[in-house]
Amino acid sequence: MSRRLLEAVSAFEGIKLEETRIGFPGSIGFNLDRTVPLANPASIVVGREIAHMHPDGSLHAALDPALAERAIALGWAESHPWANRRPGWEGFVMIFVPTNQDELNVVIALLKDSYRYITGVSPGA
Repeated sequence: MSRRLLEAVSAFEGIKLEETRIGFPGSIGFNLDRTVPLANPASIVVGREIAHMHPDGSLHAALDPALAERAIALGWAESHPWANRRPGWEGFVMIFVPTNQDELNVVIALLKDSYRYITGVSPGA
């Protein structure tokens, strides 16, 4: 599942998969290159890393706060302890590890929504 998720995210416009700048060692950061606009830059914790995947397959991502609440209520995510530490982080969540294709599709959809929320544009994938 992790490999498939990384393949999907690497197809997002302007995303580079690199070592995270903020997550656990071995985590892979989803970094926007400078050509991609930022509509909600305050939602990014560090640099242009919009999310990252941990070695176990769980992810940290910034979602629109309303979507974050819905994802939490539906059991797809939990609020990150840093959420609400500063303006813009209200939708910062941990997304649970997908265990099958249907769950993977939901997680990819959440990451596409994260990209749209942060950039204001579609990820193009």
